[in-house]
Amino acid sequence: MKQYIERIRIKYNVKREYFTVLLPVLIAVLLVFTSILLGYGMVEQKSTAEDDRLEKYEEIVREIGGEEGVEELPKEEKKTGLDHIIVFATLIAIIPYSLDTSLQKRRRRKKEELFTEFLFKLSELMRGGLDPVKAVIELSKSDLGGLTPHVRLAATAMTLGKSFEEAMKAMADSLESELISRYTHLVIQASYTGGAVSDLILKASEDMRSIIGIEREKEGNLKPYTIIFYFAQAIIVLLAYILSTSLLPYLKGIGAEMLFGRAEIADINFEQGFFHLIMINAFLGGIIIGKITEGSSKHGFKHAAILMVACYLACVFFVLPTPLIVEEVTIEIISGDGQEGFVGLPLEGPIVFKIYDLEGNPKSGVYVEFSITPGGMVKPSFLKTDKGGLASVKATLGEEAGIYVIEAKVGCITKKATAIAKSEVG
Repeated sequence: MKQYIERIRIKYNVKREYFTVLLPVLIAVLLVFTSILLGYGMVEQKSTAEDDRLEKYEEIVREIGGEEGVEELPKEEKKTGLDHIIVFATLIAIIPYSLDTSLQKRRRRKKEELFTEFLFKLSELMRGGLDPVKAVIELSKSDLGGLTPHVRLAATAMTLGKSFEEAMKAMADSLESELISRYTHLVIQASYTGGAVSDLILKASEDMRSIIGIEREKEGNLKPYTIIFYFAQAIIVLLAYILSTSLLPYLKGIGAEMLFGRAEIADINFEQGFFHLIMINAFLGGIIIGKITEGSSKHGFKHAAILMVACYLACVFFVLPTPLIVEEVTIEIISGDGQEGFVGLPLEGPIVFKIYDLEGNPKSGVYVEFSITPGGMVKPSFLKTDKGGLASVKATLGEEAGIYVIEAKVGCITKKATAIAKSEVG
């Protein structure tokens, strides 16, 4: 099977990069492009004035008992999650290439170590009186590990009339190592000099082994920097978690308009912004790790993949308030529904919601997001249920008289209460 695959690769010039780079990238681009065509977006679109009027209309219909003949207007479904899809697409694009480069580096390092042994044995045979060609042919009869098929091909080429130089260059090219190519060229030049050629090849073997040792030592010395980069990324995730679970709910609770003078700030999805920042930093950080510790950016893709997977899981479970794994709950209005108040003023009593699991038990520790339309302010706008599954919100009505909708949202599950705003003059 291996020979058949190799034959196809040689016949049609099929390169490894077709499967490790081109194909994964095409799949990733196709995934993102298809998602865009299906209507997925990065963030949830805000309600327009027409949407607000439609909400008010539906609430009026429900309040008067849903009279026959009143048809509920269709509402266009809004899909989000394109940012999650882009993360998956990026992983699809880089993981095959990162695995291939890691395996290639490991195989290349092993071949380089075996090549030092090959040079050592070659020098010993030449010291015994054999010329370079006969020494290579003799070595091809022994077991050289992963280097054996390459040495045998070189020996066969020499037997068929190829020169020592041509056969050794072909062997070096097949091993795909710059270090091996450099020392092969040195061995070829040494074979033309005459004299103590075996001593020169022995010296080349020792020098090559020293260079490999130095490279290993350098990578070992740089490993602490890899740990530092990983630790720094963990700190960023931890800060995002603290901000999204402690500081942001507090700021939303005391009112963004009071602090910043603009209520629109409360509508900013900071958690999603943290998510984007973390994932971008994970990708770029991985590339930097590869460049610093292994001398090439391509070796950073494996670190980028590891960081992105770890950070994505951390964001889904700890940073994002509405993760992809949505809890199945039910929401009930306990009190405060149907209150009347004056425009621009808070309602007299809070609106209390209760969250249940599917078995009807109160659900504690669940994050509930509150909003009010078509205007006004809720305090807090983000809250965790208590031990009894209760979440209480205070609502301030907008500047126009009419019906207002106060919504509690857990994941994709929502429950709406209404309030009526009256004009102070009337």
